[in-house]
Amino acid sequence: MKFNTKTIHGGQKPDAAYASVIPPIYQTSTFAQSTPGGHKGYAYARSGNPTRHALEKAFASIENGTHGLAFSSGLAAIDAILKLLKHGDEVISTNDLYGGTYRLFTKIYENFGIKFHFIGMQNADHIEDYINDRTKLIWVETPTNPMLNIIDIVATAKIAKQHNVLLAVDNTFATPYLQQPLDLGVDIVMHSATKYLGGHSDLVMGALIVKDKDLAERLYFIQNASGAICGPQDAFLALRGIKTLHIRMQRHCENGKAVAEYLAKHPKIENVYWPGFPSHPNHAIAASQMSGFGGMVSFTTKGNNYEEAINIVENLNVFTLAESLGGVESLAGHPASMTHASIPKQEREKIGVVDSLIRLSVGIEDEDDLVADLKQAIG
Repeated sequence: MKFNTKTIHGGQKPDAAYASVIPPIYQTSTFAQSTPGGHKGYAYARSGNPTRHALEKAFASIENGTHGLAFSSGLAAIDAILKLLKHGDEVISTNDLYGGTYRLFTKIYENFGIKFHFIGMQNADHIEDYINDRTKLIWVETPTNPMLNIIDIVATAKIAKQHNVLLAVDNTFATPYLQQPLDLGVDIVMHSATKYLGGHSDLVMGALIVKDKDLAERLYFIQNASGAICGPQDAFLALRGIKTLHIRMQRHCENGKAVAEYLAKHPKIENVYWPGFPSHPNHAIAASQMSGFGGMVSFTTKGNNYEEAINIVENLNVFTLAESLGGVESLAGHPASMTHASIPKQEREKIGVVDSLIRLSVGIEDEDDLVADLKQAIG
């Protein structure tokens, strides 16, 4: 199947009970057994649920993986990856990453004796400088949150394979519609399915997708043992969201381009970060590993004034000031005080998350209305 068909049919078949075309919501905690161990594939809903299982097969299909896992949140999915590690192991991570991931790494897992190196990865060769015998994982976001930096997945995968290190990619911003990291040599793909995969701002969920059976079994064990699974209602909503991922992403990309180009010409705007600009760092790499440039746009104002940035986001009408991203509605955020507030100011500013930075999740509304809203808010 090609991608657009996979979003609707990939890994799916009519439900076994009554041939329901759409997987039902199996809202149950347990399943009847005819004899101890005699069940129809499901015994207890933490270990497995038919609705969640259908979603996990869909996850695997759209990422060209063989095994998918659904979690209660994106951070729960990342947490499962880190539980593959042990005391004394080291992780190399991009230094421009979601604040919640940074908080999990530094405030939780550093306390368990895992060491993290946060580095710029725009030049993949820089990664090798930090690899040693204790390195077990390379953590990549691309495009990154919120600076939209692009990391060369193929080059990074080559380095990881040479040193027998796991490579995980957070593919939340790009989605499998634009980028399929497993095909580029990655071991684990992670999504905050809360965002584009769900697509309607009505669920919280995480996803992991892999190709290697042994790695999948290790992660399934962690999923069951730790219990951070999503409920069947959320699994149903995510399945529904995935069915329109391709048409939503097409509009997200179109509107993202229109918004980025408008902001780039605005006299009050200093910098616009969007991978589709030829001037964007590693634009050529983005063009080679992505089929489009997405609907995420970040920008700063001239003078880098905190109050001015706050005034802009407060005066938006079509864009909603809110955490999160990837829904059908356009959202605006102020990373320094919202999504990245957990990162110390000095560290934030090193990677470009300055006081005036505004991050836009460009939705699927009419592009003229979105541009007009920015025009009136910026002035």
